[in-house]
Amino acid sequence: MDQYLQKLQDLIVEYSPKVITALILLIVGLFAIKFFVSTTRKVMTKREVDITLQKFLLNLLNWGLKILLFILVVSKLGIETTSFAAIIAAAGLAVGLALQGSLSNFAGGVLIMIFRPFKIGDFIEAQGETGVVKEISIFTTNLIGLSNKEIIIPNGSLSNGNIVNYSSTGTRRVDFTFGVSYDADIKQTKEVLHSVLKSNEKILEEPAPTIAVVELADSSVNFAVRPWVNTADYWDVYFDIMEKTKIALDKAGIEIPYPHQVEIRK
Repeated sequence: MDQYLQKLQDLIVEYSPKVITALILLIVGLFAIKFFVSTTRKVMTKREVDITLQKFLLNLLNWGLKILLFILVVSKLGIETTSFAAIIAAAGLAVGLALQGSLSNFAGGVLIMIFRPFKIGDFIEAQGETGVVKEISIFTTNLIGLSNKEIIIPNGSLSNGNIVNYSSTGTRRVDFTFGVSYDADIKQTKEVLHSVLKSNEKILEEPAPTIAVVELADSSVNFAVRPWVNTADYWDVYFDIMEKTKIALDKAGIEIPYPHQVEIRK
């Protein structure tokens, strides 16, 4: 027992300075990384670097510096960095094979940053989901859905799938289809629909709205109404026009057909 205690004491005496030095290096290194990343963020903001690119590069820089700090701390503990590098390479290969999906997501994140199909704040549709881009990280992209739910999509599948960006052009067309009775006067109906569009100031004059008969259906004459708006005004205009059209058609005495049930009495 005395021999074991003596060996333990010798180990403590031998490795205590190394452990203390490694701990100090770790603490100072983490503070230095935090300061450097924060300073880099301020410089990027001052130079008006795109916010999407900022977050991606800062995330990458943060993780890269922490990995480098980890290697330095391990070297201070007396572990040979050459052998340690070989261990990391072997472990990296094993982890890479096990985490092929994560590597695919990382590659997808790089592709998204290179080709820029969207940026933070854009309203997009991808992978069956729709929402505003909140964050683009190394492995995933976060959206805020229409009901304020957070949607997380892996970058691998996102970069390999179809992406619809509703914000890239700045304007959108709002598509309506309104059906009226065959007894309704087409000219009068167009005038009513046109007056409804004119009542909304958010509808753009150029390109001019389209109002046209699009279909002679089984029980109605269908009108296609296609105004253009700024992307940010899309839903406000959509809900407003839907409500005002119903009120205006009723006021003009123009019937909107709907299924009727007739009770037959014997």
